[in-house]
Amino acid sequence: MVCRGGLVSRRFLISAFISVAIFFSAGQVFSAALTEEERNNIAVYEKMADGVVNVTSTAVQMDFFFNAFPTQGSGSGSIINAKGYILTNHHVVADAQKLEVTLADGSKWPAKLIGSDPDNDLAVIKIDAPGEKLKVIPMGDSKNLRIGQKVLAIGNPFGLQRTLTTGIISSLGRTIRSEAGTLIEDVIQTDAAINPGNSGGPLLNSDGEIIGINSAILSPSGGSVGIGFAIPVNTAKRVVPDLLSKGYVTYPWIGATIQSLIPEIAKHRKLKIERGATIAEVTKGGPADKAGLQGGNQKIQVGNMIVLVGGDIVVKADQHDVKTNDELIHYIREKKPGDTILLKVYRNGNLIDVKVTLGERPRKK
Repeated sequence: MVCRGGLVSRRFLISAFISVAIFFSAGQVFSAALTEEERNNIAVYEKMADGVVNVTSTAVQMDFFFNAFPTQGSGSGSIINAKGYILTNHHVVADAQKLEVTLADGSKWPAKLIGSDPDNDLAVIKIDAPGEKLKVIPMGDSKNLRIGQKVLAIGNPFGLQRTLTTGIISSLGRTIRSEAGTLIEDVIQTDAAINPGNSGGPLLNSDGEIIGINSAILSPSGGSVGIGFAIPVNTAKRVVPDLLSKGYVTYPWIGATIQSLIPEIAKHRKLKIERGATIAEVTKGGPADKAGLQGGNQKIQVGNMIVLVGGDIVVKADQHDVKTNDELIHYIREKKPGDTILLKVYRNGNLIDVKVTLGERPRKK
């Protein structure tokens, strides 16, 4: 019995040894079978994931009986320098009374808001963590991106720590509207899954550089359906210095409410033009008012729209054709406070030139 048992044991050991050898051999084969793309995905994640943080914001809301209660939101962010500055979305930190950042090692740090830009849905926050805990993710360049280029998104969807999704750039030059109501231009569209909690996290290229800041998804159900949007990193590189130095971004201001002129309204008003940007209202004492631009004086209903008509209609800005309010707003945003623009304006059946010196847009309180 002992001998037979000993024989069985030796056979078992030999069989087990062979199985383990086969297992490790298969593991080597599996490792060797990784594609070049898979190797790149792994390399980028392992190199940059520690630079992606979880951002938790706590706000205080009032219920029906005016009782205050805290609510929490969660997003992601990228460490952009060794001093603890973190780039994220404005909507991740908006209205927060308390901000907390969780690093890759699980440590939690109180954060303070340094600056925010609602127009581009970007914000910078800061933590006072030791430099050795901070993995900086480098900023790349979003100028020469190509449709079809591989991208990787790292974030914290649904409270899960540092997940990776991959995809391609589906489109470039998209325009989306921010929560502040302004247009964000040159937006990157990607099919890399961007779920709730990914907001504020980095969209990376194959070199592990930030080329975008994940901001939004287009979905009837609120989940990822393969259409995600990221703010281009060059926009972030333009506004971050202002956020660090002033806490806000300076924008030019014309001091007027602008609406699009559409053919239906032009026909109703018997105008000689069909397209342009109507000066609906002028802010008293603002740049448009000082330049002599005139706002509307009559409200009319066109379909489901109530519009203010009778004001000046801008058809050119410095020789650039203007067909919509967004075109004029875009042109103004490319300028700086103090710049002068020449507007060709349709007024009382005639075209006239009006020079406007732009001011600095007042900050919302």
